[in-house]
Amino acid sequence: LPADEPRLLEMIKEYFDRASEHLDIDEGELELVKGCDAALRVTFPFKRRDGSVIVIQGYRAHHSRHRLPVKGGMRFSATVDLQEVEAMAALMTLKCAVSDVPFGGAKGGIRIDPRDFSEKELERIVRRFTTELAKKSFIGPGRDVPGPDLGTGSREMGWMADTYVKLFGATDIHANGVVTGKPNSMGGIEGRKEATGLGVYYAVREFMSDPVVMERAGLSEHVATNIVGRSYIVQGFGKVGYHAALYIARAGGKIIGVSDRRCGILRHQGIDVEELLRHKRKHGSVDGYYADDDLTACFRGDDVSKLLECETDVLVLAAFQQQLHSGNASRVNARIIVEAANGPVTPEAEDILEQERGAVIIPDVVASAGGLTVSYFEWLKSLSNVRYGRLTKKWEERSKLLMIEAWEDIGGTVNQEKRQRILQGPSELDIVFSGLADSIIVASQETISTSKRLECNLRQAAYINAITKIHESMKHAGMLLA
Repeated sequence: LPADEPRLLEMIKEYFDRASEHLDIDEGELELVKGCDAALRVTFPFKRRDGSVIVIQGYRAHHSRHRLPVKGGMRFSATVDLQEVEAMAALMTLKCAVSDVPFGGAKGGIRIDPRDFSEKELERIVRRFTTELAKKSFIGPGRDVPGPDLGTGSREMGWMADTYVKLFGATDIHANGVVTGKPNSMGGIEGRKEATGLGVYYAVREFMSDPVVMERAGLSEHVATNIVGRSYIVQGFGKVGYHAALYIARAGGKIIGVSDRRCGILRHQGIDVEELLRHKRKHGSVDGYYADDDLTACFRGDDVSKLLECETDVLVLAAFQQQLHSGNASRVNARIIVEAANGPVTPEAEDILEQERGAVIIPDVVASAGGLTVSYFEWLKSLSNVRYGRLTKKWEERSKLLMIEAWEDIGGTVNQEKRQRILQGPSELDIVFSGLADSIIVASQETISTSKRLECNLRQAAYINAITKIHESMKHAGMLLA
């Protein structure tokens, strides 16, 4: 990353300021919306299995408490620090507002490389950190609801939930709603694993269905329509990148490039996403599934990032923050850039890509909001203590049967296969995917509408919508007069 590029927190603030220029809101009130409400840093000693003692640092930031609880991931990373979690918390506030999820934004992390610790050591760290958060009122189903993030998953969320329930379960019936991303056996929800990647697909589909967006990207005269037939490169082949690539491919898109930390592959004939994932699970990388002579290009080691410069219709950034910057943006040959990760494009890179290269950027606050949205559904499930569809599935099946029987009574016919499909009541997964699709589609359409009305780019439009909603919430609650 070039030395003159801003840190992540300054990036978010610059994007905020650019969007604010289109708003008729008092400058002081904008500062209130932009600022971080509260931040916590904790340290505690930890005895390793070899007897050595180290000091663990943990962070949690509440960007905005205009709606409670606040919501945001909990990451394990050797580079996490307070400014990073403050920046991510600000993004979460904006994502919640864009997607109409009634939460404020938060983020947290523990400064460790999880690969350096055993499972038992990680469990002890998570439980101690959860206790520290609880002591300082930085966690709770009505106050702050963490979720999985970089370096964490359902295992860590299960430990956090169990710790909190042991502390407060006797007096709080909703204690299990303290985190999302839990294992299904502990009250998690179907569809959470694929939620962010599926949300990316819904966003891509919606933005690419708009003629104005496609014209801006220079793709309006392409013979294919929507996603079908276009080429895609996906940076980052983890949970988000894999599921985004999978659903795009199923919809008719052509995945021609994929990368992980060790290797980037380009294959113009197309890539079998599902088989590539099986190979990666077995060997730890996408490298080696295709022979080098069966690839258009292969990048390894320090050259992996060169995949970002290969020609494609759509580039999906699903790896890490600040991947496109002033040092490489001028070499990017994609017409549409999709921010499936948080903050992967710097402000200077955005200017180069949109003003000089004529590309369109689908912003992270819309494209990567799928995980947040399904986390909201999981939180609601935890509060109600009943899975989605349990109370209505059989009633819906019975009502559909009555309609089919009435149709047959007047001479209509329905073949057996179609009859079974009609009669099948919705599962929890069906309901979750339906809610996710609706949330992302509405957020995308609102962003496109604002972009057209104010003649601004998509990021500014999404930020404008978010800031407006947050400001309205604060105004009606009287917080601006405090």
